[in-house]
Amino acid sequence: MSVTAQDRPVVLCAGIAVLDFIFRVERFPTPSTKTATQEFLITGGGCAANAAIAIARLGGEARFVGPLGDDQHAECVAQGLTQAGVNIDAVTRVTRATTSISGIFIDCNGERLLTTRRSQGLAPTRARHPDGLVQNIDVLLADNHFTEYVLPICAAARARGLPVVLDIDKPTKLSDGLLAQGSHVIFSAEALRATSGTDQLELALTRAAEHCCGFVAVTDGEHGAFWVAGNARGHQAAFAVAAIDTLAAGDVFHGAFALALAEGRKEVEALRFASAAAALKCTRFGGIVGAPARLAVDQLLND
Repeated sequence: MSVTAQDRPVVLCAGIAVLDFIFRVERFPTPSTKTATQEFLITGGGCAANAAIAIARLGGEARFVGPLGDDQHAECVAQGLTQAGVNIDAVTRVTRATTSISGIFIDCNGERLLTTRRSQGLAPTRARHPDGLVQNIDVLLADNHFTEYVLPICAAARARGLPVVLDIDKPTKLSDGLLAQGSHVIFSAEALRATSGTDQLELALTRAAEHCCGFVAVTDGEHGAFWVAGNARGHQAAFAVAAIDTLAAGDVFHGAFALALAEGRKEVEALRFASAAAALKCTRFGGIVGAPARLAVDQLLND
């Protein structure tokens, strides 16, 4: 499905933006040892910010809104989003607040070791004019790292009858009010297990569905994505690729899924599109720098 500049769907991504410091190593360092770095780069990160870049790369019109500090790291994040074609006009800049940063090691198998310093100065921030933010958009995608920031935006989108895709990346409670605002709630496997209180993914998904209103799914890496919608259940297998970097694959998945909904696709088709985009990202080093272009995803789907 090709998308022209004239009919590009608009997806607003609300949530966290981070600056990533990425190290590619043969193996993870262990206590009291050293390991050589094969590649190093600094790039933007964070669930919502990464999803916005993925959407822009896939041909959609992406907008990002979230709290950013006023330090040099914030400038790097903002510049990266702008260069990727993401509209950041509505970003909330917080005076004397620092931007969140992550240090990430990626080994030869594409697995990652990650630590994040989340800025405490951004947590109290609230979005300005939520109703205005959701005007002239097709889909809202929000992560749950700044719940109080995104919650009014989600409520405004639901009031307009817009699809609200939630990226539940951080463990929460099943009683979390944000879950009830999503029309499409997609957990990471780690977050779902912690939130539901069980390691059995199928049971965890069932428990989550009892507290969500609509489509609920979980992504589980190479095992694919599992979903529930009412009495229907399904599974989208992961595309087989030689993974060298899984960082930001989940963010690409969420962004591609939201874009597919904005283009009018049904959920099952959107999952397949998102799975293909995430798989291609895993074949490229550099976190969100490796997000695929639309042509590559369409080729994989056609093949």
